[in-house]
Amino acid sequence: MPRIDIPKKSIYRLSIYQRCLGKLKENDVDTVSSEALAKAAGVKPTQLRKDLTYFGQFGTRGLGYNVEALSKTISDVLGHNHLQPVILVGAGNLGSALLRYGGFRKEGFEVVAAFDLAPRPQSHLGIPILPTAEMTEFIREHQVKMAILTVPTSGAQSVTNQMVEAGIQAILNFSPTVLDVPDHVVVNSVDLAVELENLSYFIR
Repeated sequence: MPRIDIPKKSIYRLSIYQRCLGKLKENDVDTVSSEALAKAAGVKPTQLRKDLTYFGQFGTRGLGYNVEALSKTISDVLGHNHLQPVILVGAGNLGSALLRYGGFRKEGFEVVAAFDLAPRPQSHLGIPILPTAEMTEFIREHQVKMAILTVPTSGAQSVTNQMVEAGIQAILNFSPTVLDVPDHVVVNSVDLAVELENLSYFIR
């Protein structure tokens, strides 16, 4: 499917819709209304329909969406129809925890290698933890486009520069800093402290 220029937030919501559709398939549900799918995803039906219109017309008035067909379309858009290779940089406590997570492959992503200043080629995690000095060559040789970054703030930008120069186009950033990247590179940052700070507002 050709790449469609759509808002970043809509892409994020597509992933949520896909999770909901996955649950419906597990329960042998063939069709779902926009209202039911929107409620499961935590959005308004108008938002759901707007997001889906970027990719064409789906559903039948009075019948709803075909769960299997809609799930396949979203998978094609998100690139889940083949395993997407991913590297992880920074195999400390957080990085090692992420390497243990078994859900990446289920969603179409394969962590093919990790890189750290303290390499451990025979890692018990089942994924080689290679020297950071080998990262650039590995990215180019294996044509990796996505990376997970879990290095300390002090080294985050320099590591990012190396990854981008080698060909990385998308970064999931767990380092608590704002990364400076070219326009063609997408960064999604996860600052755990900020997330907890936001949640604390709702505690009374």
